[in-house]
Amino acid sequence: MIEVRRHLHRNPELSNEERETQAYLKRVLEDAGLAGVRPVAGFGLAVDIAGTAGPSNRKIVIRAGIDALPITETSGVPFSSERAGVMHPCGHDAHAAMGFAAKVLLERQKQSFSGTVRIIFQPAEQAEPLDGRRVVEEGLLDDVDAAIGIHVDPYTATGKIAVGAGPYTLACDTFDITVTGNAAHAAKPSEGIDAIAVACSIVTELQKIVSREIDPYDPLVVSITGIKGGGAYNVIAAEARLKGTIRSGQAATRQHAWKRLRQIVEGVAACHNASAEVELRRGEPPVINDPDMVEIIRRTGADLLGSENTVTAPGRTVGDDFAFYSEKCPSVYFRLGIRNEKQGGIYPLHHPCFRVDEAALTIGAVLLCDAARNFLMPPN
Repeated sequence: MIEVRRHLHRNPELSNEERETQAYLKRVLEDAGLAGVRPVAGFGLAVDIAGTAGPSNRKIVIRAGIDALPITETSGVPFSSERAGVMHPCGHDAHAAMGFAAKVLLERQKQSFSGTVRIIFQPAEQAEPLDGRRVVEEGLLDDVDAAIGIHVDPYTATGKIAVGAGPYTLACDTFDITVTGNAAHAAKPSEGIDAIAVACSIVTELQKIVSREIDPYDPLVVSITGIKGGGAYNVIAAEARLKGTIRSGQAATRQHAWKRLRQIVEGVAACHNASAEVELRRGEPPVINDPDMVEIIRRTGADLLGSENTVTAPGRTVGDDFAFYSEKCPSVYFRLGIRNEKQGGIYPLHHPCFRVDEAALTIGAVLLCDAARNFLMPPN
């Protein structure tokens, strides 16, 4: 498991580019004597483990992400990324390694359960086109009764897990804005329409959707994550581009934010005699944790780690395309503690210094196996 994790960490691939990752995982699974590994969802893999304890049609999915992010690693670990500008600061290398270990363990334990566990090594969680959506479109959840997702958590200490019922992540949509003005000499801005100045006004006004139009207890986050415009020092920019995300918890709030973003962008541009176009793209919905599935994780975690190390976790404002799974079947997404201050494991997700305490991976792999078996073979 550690060898798999470190190989993937050294050789990260971005969303929708995971060719080598797919080939490597297929090879190590087959080298471990595991049959039936098949490509799914572009550069993903799926493999089923059928229990032999008795006849059963029950089936559960374990999902493990495999894609990386466009970040330059500065963690200093000896197996740091060898691919310039790409790294695994979200722990998907660890998720894939735990998925590999879970497959091997379940294969060894198949006489202890009935039904089927399907492990999906899913690409493209980090960027559109999201392959959580594609997993559903390809019918990989049509015959499934439940799903489990796991994510490493740098805010929770190694040796603990965290889980909670109900809304667990926010819906995440993306947008692009193009502001069009008129070029002019920088010495005579009155002869043009400054697209950058208009874009700056748009950024300021968009923040008021959250601060002045939405109940503080209703989660909504509008973030501008990129701005680009202009070129020469002495030319007023004729065009500026903005991009960002809208993260929301409720359907009505999501629709309100979409509507107001468009109105504000177009209205501010018009106030400055400019024009603007908005392109909005619907991303993943919120992850909703099923209470019964949460209870399975709690019970399994308590048996493995003790109830004091199985803590309740509030929802977070991040998005995750495991939400497409939770829309399709009863699901649970839980957090695996990896925080270890002595090892320098103190950095948040998506940070260039992000580190995983590998001691936690055994906990995650065993817990995935035990939770799946507990679902398939509930106590009488």
